[in-house]
Amino acid sequence: MIEIEKQSSVSLITIDREERRNALDIEHCQMIDRAVQEAVLDGARVILITGKGSSFCAGADFAVLTDPAFRTALYGMIRSITAVQIPVIAAMNGPAIGAGVQLSIACDLRVAVPEAYFWLPTAKLGVAVDPWTIRRLHELLGDGSARAMLFGCEKIEVSSAVLQGLVNRIGDREHALQWAEEIASFAPLTLSFYKQSLERQFGGLREDAELAETFEATWHTEDILEGQKARLEKRPANFRGR
Repeated sequence: MIEIEKQSSVSLITIDREERRNALDIEHCQMIDRAVQEAVLDGARVILITGKGSSFCAGADFAVLTDPAFRTALYGMIRSITAVQIPVIAAMNGPAIGAGVQLSIACDLRVAVPEAYFWLPTAKLGVAVDPWTIRRLHELLGDGSARAMLFGCEKIEVSSAVLQGLVNRIGDREHALQWAEEIASFAPLTLSFYKQSLERQFGGLREDAELAETFEATWHTEDILEGQKARLEKRPANFRGR
């Protein structure tokens, strides 16, 4: 489930799936999608997204990882966050892994506790993130760190993320909420213009046909099955590139 609170002009969305480290499935992506859109209709000027417990979001629920319906729900959620014309802040109460990284970078700003980190171990599982995620990471981290994260499956700790601009502030949920309330007091039309301009410059979720075809092909391979089996058996995967 998710929890939705309205505090002044800030809508606080909390992923409440602590037993799964706030992993995303189809239902939770859809719930966050709806909550973001409803927050605007309810008059929110800033949206804050966080997780319950010690994890921000542990990624995709393994049970739906390869389900095309999950990818549809995931990117629907991301589109809502990036398209909504008010600032969205990720209050990272812990690690963001896989789809959790995608959720965090879809937000405009990130506030993280010191023990949080970003990790995208897709190459260890035989799956891939989409071109939008790659471009966004490249924009936020720079070329070298983005390549290390994608190719080397390296974790980005908060100390490094702050220096690179991936994390804007170090702090807990209350710190993030205070910042959200401050931003909510600023001129809403100015903030809306800034968000639209930045997203237009970035290019949103658009991708060319060749990349879209290649991305989709990565989700229909023997390597995905091997990655899943290796994870369950707690052993290194033996990928064959097919």
